[in-house]
Amino acid sequence: MTRTAPAETPLGDAFHVYDTTLRDGAQREGISYSLTDKLAVARLLDELGVGFIEGGWPGALPKDTEFFARAAAGDLELRHAALVAFGATRKANTTADQDPQVRALLDAQAPVITLVAKSDIRHIERALRTDVAEACAMVSDTVAFLVGEGRRVFLDAEHFFDGFAHDPDCALRVLTAAMESGADVAVLCDTNGGQLPLRLADTVGEVIARTGFRVGIHCQDDTGCAVANSLAAVQAGASHVQCTANGYGERAGNADLFAVVGNLVTKLDTQALPAHCVPELSRVSHALAEIANIAPDTHQAYVGSSAFAHKAGLHASAIKVDPLLYNHIDPEVVGNDMRVLVTEMAGRASLELTGRELGVDLAGRPEALTSAVRKVKDLESRGWSFEAADASLELLLRRELAESQLDSPPFTLESYRVILDHRPDGEVVSEATVKVRVAGARVIATAEGNGPVHALDAALRSALSPHLPWLDEVRLTDYKVRILTEASGTDAVTRVLVESTDREREWTTVGVHGNIVEASWLALCDALVHKAMRAGQPAQPAQPTQPVSSISP
Repeated sequence: MTRTAPAETPLGDAFHVYDTTLRDGAQREGISYSLTDKLAVARLLDELGVGFIEGGWPGALPKDTEFFARAAAGDLELRHAALVAFGATRKANTTADQDPQVRALLDAQAPVITLVAKSDIRHIERALRTDVAEACAMVSDTVAFLVGEGRRVFLDAEHFFDGFAHDPDCALRVLTAAMESGADVAVLCDTNGGQLPLRLADTVGEVIARTGFRVGIHCQDDTGCAVANSLAAVQAGASHVQCTANGYGERAGNADLFAVVGNLVTKLDTQALPAHCVPELSRVSHALAEIANIAPDTHQAYVGSSAFAHKAGLHASAIKVDPLLYNHIDPEVVGNDMRVLVTEMAGRASLELTGRELGVDLAGRPEALTSAVRKVKDLESRGWSFEAADASLELLLRRELAESQLDSPPFTLESYRVILDHRPDGEVVSEATVKVRVAGARVIATAEGNGPVHALDAALRSALSPHLPWLDEVRLTDYKVRILTEASGTDAVTRVLVESTDREREWTTVGVHGNIVEASWLALCDALVHKAMRAGQPAQPAQPTQPVSSISP
C-alpha cells in the first residue's frame, strides 16, 4: 500500500483540505497531465501540506490506474497527505464485490476512496434510469463493502444543491445511505456551479441541523462564486473543503485552492495547513501552473505577482507610512511580496519606495526625485512602461542622481544596419552590422540571425565580447513586442521588453520607438549597461592578438 497517512493528517482530523487537481482540475480544457506530471503535482501538493490528494479514477482511465500502481510501488512517498482514489458506486442490479469498477478502486491500494453518487431525483431517474431506493442501495452497498475492506470512504453527492432544492427528502436519503453504511463525510457538490453564497450557506446549515452528519463542500465556479461559496459553507459548518490548484477545472473551473486556503488561514483563523507550509502557497501555485503549461495568473488572489502591487500614488503615500494600510495581509504570510509600480500615475512616494527596492536612495535628493517623477510621467505618456522594466527604471533613477558609474557606459553606438536576405531556396536570413566604440577603440562587427533583432544582438555581442569579460554570462531569455496604437505601418509605436539573465538574477529592460528594430536596440543596450553597472567592471582593451574589427558568420 502507498506510504501515506491513511486515517489522519499531521493536523489531525478536525478540518480537511482536499485537493482534486489531478482528477477534477485535469478536466480543464487545454490541460493534459502525463504520468510524470501527475506524480510531480502530487509531490508539490504534499509539500504544501494538504490533507488529501485525489489522484484520479483508477479502472476508468489507464493513466490514472498506472498512477496508483506507481504510487503503490513506492514512487510517491507522501509526508502530509493521504492519497485518494475516486470512483463510482456499484451499478444497478449487481453487487459491490462483483462490480469491476469497485474492484479497481480496491486494487488502487489508496487508503481513502471517494465515491460519487447522484443525489438529484431527476438525475437518478433520467440518467441512471433507476429509482431512489435502488440508488440508495447502490450507495450503501458500495460504502459498506469498501469500509469492510479497510478503506476510509467519502461520498461526493453530485448535483446536491439542485437536487435538494427540487426534492430535499431524496437528496437526504442518499446522504443517509452513505453515512449509515460507514462513510466519514457527506460532500455536498455544486456540480453545475450555479449557487450563490447566502443560499448555499442556508442549505449547508439546514443539512447539518437535520442530519448531524459531517459535511464537506465541492464548488464549481460558473457564477464566479466558487471560493466565496466554499468559505460560506465552512462558516455554516462544513469541515471538509474540496479545491483545485489555481481553480483549474472544466467550464469556468473549481474553487481555487490557494484563495480558499489563504482566506481560511488569514481570515477565518482555521488551521487548514501546517503553519510552516503556508508561506509556500505562492511558490507551489506558480510551480503547478508551469506543470500545467498555463501562464500563472498575475492577478490571482494571495499568490499572483500583482496581488500586492500598488500603482496609484495615493496608495504609495500610505504604504510609505505603513504597508498594511493598503495590504489586507502581510504578503510574506503566503510567500508573496509587495511591489510599488511606477507608471504615469506615480507620485513621489511611489518612486521613492520603488527606488528603495532597487537600491537607489532618493530620500535625501528631492530635486532628483522631482526630476525623475517628471521624466517617468513624460516617458509613460509616450508609450514607455516601467511596471515590468525594473532595470531600465533603475538606470533612469541612477542617471538622475548622476552616479559616476554611468558617466562612462561600456560602449557607445556609432551606427548599425540591418538587412533582410530572401534567398532562392526560400530561406530568410537577417544580417546586422554594428559600429561601436568600446575601451577607446572603434569596433565593427557583422552577424547573421533568424530575425533582425537576433542578428543585431549577435553582432553587438561579437563586437563587445573581447572587451567585456562578463558578456558570455548574459543571455536573453524573453522578448515581448506590443504595438501601442491602432494605427498601422510606420505610424505605429512599438514597445519592446527584453528579459535577461546571468544565471544568478534576472532583469528586464524596455525600449519604445516607431521602428521595432530601434525599440529592440534600446532595450538590448539598457540590458548590457545595467549588467555593466552591477558588475562594476569597465570595458577592457582587447588583447593584441585580436583584431579591432571583427566579422562573424
